[in-house]
Amino acid sequence: MEHIVEIQDLSKDYETGFWKKKKVRALDGLSLRVEPGQIFGFLGGNGAGKTTTIKILMGLLFPTSGTARILGRDIGDTSMHREIGYCPENPYFYDYLTADELINYFGEIFGLDSARRKERSAELLTKVGLAEKDWNKQLRKYSKGMLQRVGLAQSLINDPKIVFLDEPMSGLDPVGRREIRELIAELRSSGTTVFMSTHILSDVEALCERVAILRRGKLAATGRLEDLLANSEQQAFEINVSGISAAALRPFAASSNAELFEKPTGISLQVNSETEIDAALKAVRGSGGKLLSVQPVGRSLEELFVEKTGTA
Repeated sequence: MEHIVEIQDLSKDYETGFWKKKKVRALDGLSLRVEPGQIFGFLGGNGAGKTTTIKILMGLLFPTSGTARILGRDIGDTSMHREIGYCPENPYFYDYLTADELINYFGEIFGLDSARRKERSAELLTKVGLAEKDWNKQLRKYSKGMLQRVGLAQSLINDPKIVFLDEPMSGLDPVGRREIRELIAELRSSGTTVFMSTHILSDVEALCERVAILRRGKLAATGRLEDLLANSEQQAFEINVSGISAAALRPFAASSNAELFEKPTGISLQVNSETEIDAALKAVRGSGGKLLSVQPVGRSLEELFVEKTGTA
């Protein structure tokens, strides 16, 4: 299969107002494709249309226009849902079920026998990092982070070919985020495709091969992450020094349009081209400073995100 997800000219309008109805376009002509076996990052600011897109793909909303296919089948073909997984941003489950009962319930929906359900429940709850002592605790007593872990577990019960994760790190502490990152990377290693929407850009940089960025319902950028972050116009360099005050380097920074930062370990000076490195080092040595390192500075995903979404 060349593309596991295909979206073509997808649009969604909502009606707002009471007396005078007004249409608001949440998604505007979105087209993109996702290849099998990769982690695809789906990015955008609040209200950009990410959750609307995922809900349309899951059949929870109907598009105003356009088409979408998953696993080569139209999203209206509900039989396709046997081979996909989904974890919403704020999963809500039956409060008085335990985690073990919930996973067993979903396993029964997918036709797993009793022995396999029991085995799969223990396997998945362990994999998402939920302590065994909490498996038989009612979900109403769970924290947001614990519910997020259970949501991830249920999305994998059927061993899906592709799993859709809407803000999978929501409510998790740093240790939990690391564990879930490792789980997502493990899914890729096993051949499962991951379609992931998130606001945590560091997780995208750590996990995703390809990304799409939405702005006000429209596709602002898509492609391989390393290609989008490549800055062919100019290469900046960071020079780290110690034994010198920031005031001593401010005249050079002002004359060369360099950026100056104070760090606990010393001073960081960012120059805009390789030709300015020698002049910067001369200024450092002339003021009695000591060179620690010189390294190229790549374009960050945060810079790309701000540029494409127009956020301040």
